[in-house]
Amino acid sequence: MLGPNGLSMRNPLAITRRQALKAANAGFGYLALASLLGETAPRTASAAPGPSIDQPLAPKPPLYPVKAKRIIFLFMEGAASQMDTWDYKSKLQQDDGKVGPGGGTLTASKFQFSQHGQTGTWLSELYPNMARHVDKLCFLRGLHTDTPAHPQAVIQLHTGAAQAQLTRPSMGAWLMYGLGTENQDLPGYITVNPPANFGGAINYGNAFLPAHYQGTKINDSGYLPNLKAQTTSALQRRQIDLVQAMNRDLASKDGAPDQLEGVIQSYELAFKMQGKVPELLDISKEPQSVLDAYGVKPGPAGAFARQCLMARRLSEAGVRFVEICQPGWDHHSNLHQGLIKNCGATDQPTAALLADLEQRGMLDDTLVLFGSEFGRLPMAQGPDGRDHNITGYPMWLAGAGVKQGFSYGATDEYGTHAIEGRMHMTDLHATLLALMGLDHEALTYRYAGRDFRLTDVAGNVVREIFA
Repeated sequence: MLGPNGLSMRNPLAITRRQALKAANAGFGYLALASLLGETAPRTASAAPGPSIDQPLAPKPPLYPVKAKRIIFLFMEGAASQMDTWDYKSKLQQDDGKVGPGGGTLTASKFQFSQHGQTGTWLSELYPNMARHVDKLCFLRGLHTDTPAHPQAVIQLHTGAAQAQLTRPSMGAWLMYGLGTENQDLPGYITVNPPANFGGAINYGNAFLPAHYQGTKINDSGYLPNLKAQTTSALQRRQIDLVQAMNRDLASKDGAPDQLEGVIQSYELAFKMQGKVPELLDISKEPQSVLDAYGVKPGPAGAFARQCLMARRLSEAGVRFVEICQPGWDHHSNLHQGLIKNCGATDQPTAALLADLEQRGMLDDTLVLFGSEFGRLPMAQGPDGRDHNITGYPMWLAGAGVKQGFSYGATDEYGTHAIEGRMHMTDLHATLLALMGLDHEALTYRYAGRDFRLTDVAGNVVREIFA
C-alpha cells in the first residue's frame, strides 16, 4: 500500500519496480529523495514497526512501560450537575437564594451530602453504592472546555476538535492506531449506545485514519448491524481471500488508494466477528449473582446495567477501548427528578463494574473514565433547572495508573470556575494517552500535507495524578 508520499507503507524506504523504472532517468537523485522522505515519515508513539498489510491491528508495544492496557469510558451525555452529585460546595449551600457572582440566583443542592471512605470524600446521597468506592477514585476537579453547545462539546470530548466540519479521528481510533488490539477476532474499539444527536458517528469515527481504526457501534441488547451472514462461512472465506489477493496485487502498483486496505480489513474483521461477538454479548450466560450485582433488568431502565456488564466482558476479551453511554442529563428543567432517575440508573451498575473489575484483577490494567461533556452552573434556571457550565467541572478516573482516593484541581467556592489544577480537554486527552503509554506529541498521522494528532498543537500531561 502506498502512502501519501508515494512510498510503501510497509517499508517507508522501499519503492515498487514500476516506480523505479519510471524514475530511472533520475538515478540516485530519486533514491536520495526516498531516503529523505523516509527519515521524515510520521511514526506512532509506540515506536513499533508499521502494521503489515495482513495485520494492521496487530498489538504494538507502548512507548514506555505502563499499567493501563485498555479504557472503559462511561459517558454521561448531556452534562451532569456536579454540585448535586460529585462536587460538594458548602458555600453554595449557605448562600442559597442569594445573587451569585455575575448575576443569577444561587441555588443550593436539594440532596444531602456526607463524607465517605478513609479519604472523607463528600458525595451526594444520589450515589449510595459508589460511596463505598470513593477511595478508588481519582477526581479531576478543574476541567474546562471551549463551547457550551452540546454537539460541539461532545465532539471535542471525543475527537479533540470542537467543530463538526473539522472532522478528526476519535480518541478510540487514535488508541487503536497507536497500540493495535489484543484480540484479532474482535473490534479493538466498541461503542455501546453512542450519542445519536450530538455528532453521531463522528464521535467514534476514524476520519482520515484507515477505516479499520473506527469504532464498532452496538446497542445494549447486543445488536450489531449487518453481522448476520448472507452466505456460508466457507464461501465468505473464499471471497475474502480472493479480495485480499487482489488487494496485494493492487498495492504493488503506482497510485493504489490508501483507503482500500481499511475497507478490506473491515470485511475480514466482520467475518471473524460472526462467530465470537454474539456469544460475547449474551450476558444471560452470566451467573444470576453477577446480574443482580449490576442491577440487570428488562427494558430501558436496565440499559446502563447491561452496558456496564458488556463493557467488562468486552474488555476481558481484549477490546482496547469500550465506551458506554447514559443519555438524558441535560437538565434545564426537571432537575431533581431527572437526577434521581439518572443517578439511580448509573449508581449500582458503575459500582458493580468497579467491584467486578477489581475482583477479577482487571482494575490493575483497566482505566475507567466517568464524566460528561461539561458541567452545570450553580445558579437556577427557571423553577427547577441549571444551565451549561464550561468553565469548571469534574470527571473521575479509577484503575490502572492513577492515584486512588485523590483529587486534582478545584473550582471556586460555588463551583463555577476552575481555579486550581485547570485541565483543558486537550490536557485530558494528553494524559489519557500517556496513561496508555503513548506520547500525544509523537502519535501523529500525515494527512493533507501535515501531521495531525489528537491534541492538535496543545495538551499537557498531568503527571500529578499518576500512581
